[in-house]
Amino acid sequence: MKTKLITVAVLSFYFTGFAQQKLVQQKPNVVIIFMDDMGYGDIEENGAIGYKTPNITRLANNGQRFTNFYTPQATCTASRAALLTGTYPNRMNVYGAFAPNEGIGLNLKETTIAEMLKSSGYATAMVGKWHLGNEPEFLPTKQGFDEYLGIPYSNDMWPVDYDGKQLPPTHPRAKIYPTLPLLQIKAGQQVPDTSMKVVTLDDQAKLTTIYTDKAVSFIKENKQHPFFLYMAHSMPHVPIAASSKFKNKSEQGLFGDVMMEIDWSVEQIVKTLEQQGLAKNTLIIFTSDNGPWLNFGNHNGNTAGLREGKGTSWEGGTKVPCIISWPNIIPKGMVVNKLASTIDIFPTLAAITGSILPQHKIDGVNILSLLQGNDVTPRTKFNYYYNKNDLEAVRIGEWKLVFPHDYRSYENVMPGNNGYPGPYRKGSLDTLALYDLRRDPGERYNVIELYPKIVEELQAYANEVKEDLGDDLTGKLGANRRPLGELKNK
Repeated sequence: MKTKLITVAVLSFYFTGFAQQKLVQQKPNVVIIFMDDMGYGDIEENGAIGYKTPNITRLANNGQRFTNFYTPQATCTASRAALLTGTYPNRMNVYGAFAPNEGIGLNLKETTIAEMLKSSGYATAMVGKWHLGNEPEFLPTKQGFDEYLGIPYSNDMWPVDYDGKQLPPTHPRAKIYPTLPLLQIKAGQQVPDTSMKVVTLDDQAKLTTIYTDKAVSFIKENKQHPFFLYMAHSMPHVPIAASSKFKNKSEQGLFGDVMMEIDWSVEQIVKTLEQQGLAKNTLIIFTSDNGPWLNFGNHNGNTAGLREGKGTSWEGGTKVPCIISWPNIIPKGMVVNKLASTIDIFPTLAAITGSILPQHKIDGVNILSLLQGNDVTPRTKFNYYYNKNDLEAVRIGEWKLVFPHDYRSYENVMPGNNGYPGPYRKGSLDTLALYDLRRDPGERYNVIELYPKIVEELQAYANEVKEDLGDDLTGKLGANRRPLGELKNK
């Protein structure tokens, strides 16, 4: 029996290695479509109503839809740093949403997906919202991308009021935010082309088409060798705007129009891959940076009933849609309920392409076995951080322990309408709370008194996390954090 078991183990190892070698030889193209403020409930597959997203649905039908997929921090800059490096953003001292010209950005010593894949022979391009430092020293072409077209930070960081009118120079926001540039730059250029500007809401309405056209041309130009396309849409982050192709086309109003145009963009990318004979060996990942900005009311989306939204560590802020398609490998039409995160994309792509992981620590885990349809659990634990380094919750399996903290709340206040925001309410949790996310995804029932052993296990894990990454809420510094990128002359 022992000999038979050893033989099986050896054969299993051999075939796993063979399959891995085959993946590396194939060198799939990689397309990441990263949405901005798109909530868990904003695609049809997760319950969206009032508009159709048939091409996103088709992507899900041709691949996998994840139902327990998370961003490590529910805000713009931090979530992007996490995706591109496979690392909790607070490990890199990245947090929040960087303002223009702060003199800070993702440290150039960090390794991005683009740098990793470029070392494996990939052409690389980024289209859309960057938000990891807008000075030339921090732009995508300094982080492994061969070329970049897009805006350097969020589309609301501009000197324009909610009604689309220019703000006077004396207005506080006009003093902080310069005219929003649409940058173009290629590797080797020291200064980007800033001749194109986003000045009006009509200009905002052109962005999805501009990004899509650039993405399509990049695919066509690089069809002879492996490529990595990172397409980070500016919307449905406010201000939202739709082109004439989609304006007034949905039952839900402008938000629905915007989602329909994004669905069209997905169609153009998939259609181009099919026309170029690349579709079967292209890995497409469609996900979002965080949940919806709920105080913008009808100009933002929904969480499908999850608690709170963007800017919080509650499920509505951190749980996001995710669809992954790769016809050569991924079984069609699968629903994956296992825990996974944007930080898991980096090591998974390394495994798929045979690329070398960085020497410094990353926090993602390889989920290739999930993509291949296996019933495994690569990730069992997850950390919820916010602000600079507040450990607000930890998770093991389906159990989430939330620590006392103050937070932005959208509950019990009236949201805004037609582009104008409503107020936030200050939320405050003054005691430990335990939630069983399998039974209570809306985090409404604190069951801490029923499961003392589970609380003990989660607290022990949280103590390990604090030693590693620190925690501002309890004054822990953390032993393994790395410096933020900073300009010396700022």
